[in-house]
Amino acid sequence: MSYCIFRIVERTGAQVPVSRRAFLIGLPLFAAGCAPTQTSFDFSHYSARADEKFPIGAIQLSNLDPQLRRREVPFDGDYKAGTIVVNTPERRLYYVLEGGRAIRYGIGVGREGLVLRGNAIVGRKAEWPSWTPTANMIRRDRRNRKYASGVPGGPNNPLGARALYLYRNGRDTMFRIHGTNQPHTIGRAVSSGCIRMINQDVIDLYERVPVGTRVVVLQA
Repeated sequence: MSYCIFRIVERTGAQVPVSRRAFLIGLPLFAAGCAPTQTSFDFSHYSARADEKFPIGAIQLSNLDPQLRRREVPFDGDYKAGTIVVNTPERRLYYVLEGGRAIRYGIGVGREGLVLRGNAIVGRKAEWPSWTPTANMIRRDRRNRKYASGVPGGPNNPLGARALYLYRNGRDTMFRIHGTNQPHTIGRAVSSGCIRMINQDVIDLYERVPVGTRVVVLQA
């Protein structure tokens, strides 16, 4: 009995007989070649966002360590699903999912001595937030004086596309999880204590978390 029951049409239009055995051997390889790769997800995650109030440019993946890219990863921390866990030494933020999984994001953190530690909640959220430096920020860096009256939301605002305002005992801690117009700083300790994310990532997180979400900030 002939095995030649399948045929493939080449670009020339000619039909080439393919045996059932060859077809079954080649099918997994064909399927693997069609499956989306992690790199294709990365391009999707960090592509340009023309749909935003202020368009956001694409992130050059060659400039972003794969370990700092958004990923769904195994997670064994003892936290309820829906919790935000900021691991400052790792420069990682985790949004906890069900089933021992989490979404991992790369972050930039505060310089030594300018950090939040412990528990907080998301007290409020804002899209393209305005920014006004605190008195302490002005005192530490006199260049901030020119911003004392505030900076409106937009591409030149250091808070980027979104901000989550962290509260404790009903009061604003003055710490935020926010976007950035300096994506090259992700993975570094450079901020005035806040937690910065790539704009595409903070938009993703913003859409997942409601006001009242628990935030846990871990330090070394």
